Amino acid sequence: MTQKEQFKLKDVIRSIHAIEEDMMVYERKYGLLSETFYAGYSQGEEPEDDTWVLDWAGWAGAYQSWLALKDRYQQMIQQFQQETPHLTGLVRVLA
Repeated sequence: MTQKEQFKLKDVIRSIHAIEEDMMVYERKYGLLSETFYAGYSQGEEPEDDTWVLDWAGWAGAYQSWLALKDRYQQMIQQFQQETPHLTGLVRVLA
């Protein structure tokens, strides 16, 4: 695993955490976890209040980005696990 690959993984993790912080703002405001919100939103449910439209669009976009980054993380970590199969080894390399 090269240093460049390590940096990319750490960047993905930082991005995941940043998006999670954004989603928590919406979750606190609307009283739903993002997964629950997105399930309804992706089925075409629309906000009853016009002032929620921008929030809901932003929340949905954040959730989609989060899902994509989580998939990217899984791909990268699986690749790293082929080289370093043990958790302790991964922590030593990535921390």
